[in-house]
Amino acid sequence: MSYWHAFLIAVVEGLTEFLPVSSTGHMVITLALLGIPTTAFTKLYLVVIQLGAILSVFAVYWRRFFQSINFYLKLLVAFLPIVVVGLLLKKHIDALLESVTVVAFMLLVGGIVLMFVDKWFPQEEPTAGGHPVTTPNYKEAFIIGLFQCLAVVPGVSRSAATIIGGLTQKLTRRAAAEFAFFLAMPTMTAAAAKDMLDYYQENPALSSEQIKQLLFGNAIAFVVALVAIRVFVGFVTKYGFRVFGIYRIIVGGILLIMIALGINLNLV
Repeated sequence: MSYWHAFLIAVVEGLTEFLPVSSTGHMVITLALLGIPTTAFTKLYLVVIQLGAILSVFAVYWRRFFQSINFYLKLLVAFLPIVVVGLLLKKHIDALLESVTVVAFMLLVGGIVLMFVDKWFPQEEPTAGGHPVTTPNYKEAFIIGLFQCLAVVPGVSRSAATIIGGLTQKLTRRAAAEFAFFLAMPTMTAAAAKDMLDYYQENPALSSEQIKQLLFGNAIAFVVALVAIRVFVGFVTKYGFRVFGIYRIIVGGILLIMIALGINLNLV
């Protein structure tokens, strides 16, 4: 994988990590379109550069991380379901990462869901006792964590699943999006750590060139995600999710048509 490829993948990651369009799905598509074969390092790269993107969450919301201990306990409660599911289904998840067909189908299905989210959860601020719900309680955090588990399937979108989970618990759009950002930090850090451990158990140590590519990819993803977070929160608060649903349907539909025409997009 060249630095140009590493750059493009990192830009895609930074742009899509916090959008409800599936960052993993888009990176898999990018690999397929660029003709980059699936290797142990390529799979590792896709996960590890997400650390750069999620560090942008701390850069934007760093004050929120110096709140009460309850903030971290709620994140822990929301994080636990994905730990269990991830450990149980790790091999199956890795296999799905090689299928653009799965990504395309889930982009399409997820797009249809997003077309109705604004109707199911209208713009009016959900309230509890007359006040906007901006922070989940422990039960709500756990339910949001269960929704996040849907994102183990590439193309579903961790952000979309988690945000919708927050909306079902009467959080405002902004609050649901921000909690999804916060939950990404332990989730993606754990995923990267697990992938690094698995890589070192089955492969030679990373070369200096591979380490440089990982650092380069994280830096690019961090900068791009920094901008994407600010734009997304403002956009979704004002306009909702319909545009993301349309985008997903178009992309998923095009990919499925290409596959139906015999164009091989699956990674090898």
